[in-house]
Amino acid sequence: MIAGFHGIGATGYWTVKFLIQELKARRVCYIDSEFAPAVSSTVKNEISTPYELYGVGDLLLLKAEVPPLRENETRFFRELSQWIMGSGIQEVTLIGGLDESLRSDDSKYRVVLTDAMKTGEHGHGLEAEPILEEGRMIVGPVAVMLNAFQMGGYPGAAILSYSNTERIDPRAAAAAVEFIARRYALQVNIEPLIKGAEELERELVGLAQRDRDKGGPSGAIYS
Repeated sequence: MIAGFHGIGATGYWTVKFLIQELKARRVCYIDSEFAPAVSSTVKNEISTPYELYGVGDLLLLKAEVPPLRENETRFFRELSQWIMGSGIQEVTLIGGLDESLRSDDSKYRVVLTDAMKTGEHGHGLEAEPILEEGRMIVGPVAVMLNAFQMGGYPGAAILSYSNTERIDPRAAAAAVEFIARRYALQVNIEPLIKGAEELERELVGLAQRDRDKGGPSGAIYS
């Protein structure tokens, strides 16, 4: 199962949403909890609930449309983790963002693995992936679920794409999609994400230029 959430660069959320669209995955079930947010919306004339599972082949994708309230976050994601571990799902890959100022080489991401993922058959092919350096902190839903999987002896992994911390970052999502495509042998075209990143970057450069032309602070958009 692939799961991504709102966070740095909205990397996890946009990665999952893009994969659902590109793979033409179909909704297979809803996820409800007393800790879920009281939010509903419509997509293509259908009700869209906060948490839904989509499927394509043997792969499941968890779409988290809205984050839970801060005071409910830890309880919700612990409950979700326990449900996953007892559901028969074989492994989970979590997707998040990582502050790009922490980049120390030309890698696009870092990986974190539970002990069960490292030592079991599910970890095959991950031995050479760049591991998150010691001392780096993971926070939010990815941290809660990684901790639950580690303590539960469950095979879980997180891919943390280096991302801009100030805005949505399609390039970070593209890096995560590339990893997922390799990992699960998927045919996915990331060109729409790259084009989206280029358009966003051009727009930001244009806004910065207009600010300079108006005599605004030079660091309004970029420092």
